Amino acid sequence: MRILHVLDHSIPLHSGYTFRTLAILREQRRRGWETVQLTTPKQGPGPAREEVVEGLKLHRTPSVQGAGLLAQMRLTAGRIAEVVRAEKPDLIHAHSPVLNVLPALWARLSADAALRLPVIYEMRASWEDAAVDHGTTTEGSLRYRLSRALESFALHRADRITTICEGLRGDISSRGIGSDKVTVIPNAVDVADFRFGVPADPALRARLGLERCTVLGFAGSFYGYEGLHLLVDAFAALLPARPALRLLLVGGGPQEAALKAQVAARGLGDKVIFTGRVPHAEVQRYYELIDVLAYPRLPIRLTELVTPLKPLEAMAQGRIFVASNVGGHRELIRHGDTGFLCPPGDAGALAAAITDVLAREAEWPRIRQQARRFVEVERTWTHSVARYAEVYRQALVGRGRAVPAALAA
Repeated sequence: MRILHVLDHSIPLHSGYTFRTLAILREQRRRGWETVQLTTPKQGPGPAREEVVEGLKLHRTPSVQGAGLLAQMRLTAGRIAEVVRAEKPDLIHAHSPVLNVLPALWARLSADAALRLPVIYEMRASWEDAAVDHGTTTEGSLRYRLSRALESFALHRADRITTICEGLRGDISSRGIGSDKVTVIPNAVDVADFRFGVPADPALRARLGLERCTVLGFAGSFYGYEGLHLLVDAFAALLPARPALRLLLVGGGPQEAALKAQVAARGLGDKVIFTGRVPHAEVQRYYELIDVLAYPRLPIRLTELVTPLKPLEAMAQGRIFVASNVGGHRELIRHGDTGFLCPPGDAGALAAAITDVLAREAEWPRIRQQARRFVEVERTWTHSVARYAEVYRQALVGRGRAVPAALAA
């Protein structure tokens, strides 16, 4: 069985998107399925039409400077047709955004009958909501409505749909798509990749000036919806009563300059540590320095619908954390059992929740064990990726194509 994955971007770029993709590809290959990978022009400029990264052969779609969305989709459709002819996959698995599945549908429409493959659309977030988050449109605007219409068009025409959480499944259903066409393949972790109960590296602690300190922290991309400005405000409110408190911010992104300016304006420059982006393989060493992680996501449509990956990684490592009570977090976190929830969009409520968690340190060992157990039982990639077998089988049967023996294994 051979699957062509059409991707917005991939390794060596680092993002939650690429890490989920890499986990899926690795687990599918462990199951004996063959995978073929193609990225769109969003991967960025590069001379190679093919390259190998971490043992994966990646077909690239060359980017053209100044090309609009329609031109980029045409380029992608052309590359999909080329790769289908060369690699002869059994089906096409197009991942968000919708700009990836539309070229797959386009390529199928123009292909010979033998190459008209089933198209599975993995919707990780809706295009219109991502556009709102990135500031390119506003909810309810004409552009927003057109984006939503285009998303719905693709969802109706894909053979099968997968999505990452129940919130998005509900959104898909609201577009008039039957529940039998949609399968949730939730975010997960490979627990073997995460060390549990490992003490912090004393040399790294000393280098960052965190000796004899209680450390709050965040590790990830600094997007506006993460609400990190609230974390800075909450930290400032807690500091007078807890002078040994420090805030460790690991990563970078669009809000980095604004956060640094906020820290400077509050006079917190010697109490807040910005590490910048660190190699993915080193991130766990920084996690281990943090006593309480914070995920203060803002209450917007995107965060209400979509589940993040970071809390699962924290649970796998047995980290204690506080997360805002938005829909994406509620779907993952059992308050008081695997983590803690607090009212969203409120720095005072976040500070109160952190104070409460610090006061309950005697309960931390129990919560760490329960969180680790949750991911071991319910959120492993082995468990999640196994669900693709029935999705693929249904898509192939629906197109009258032979079902490979691998799907029966």
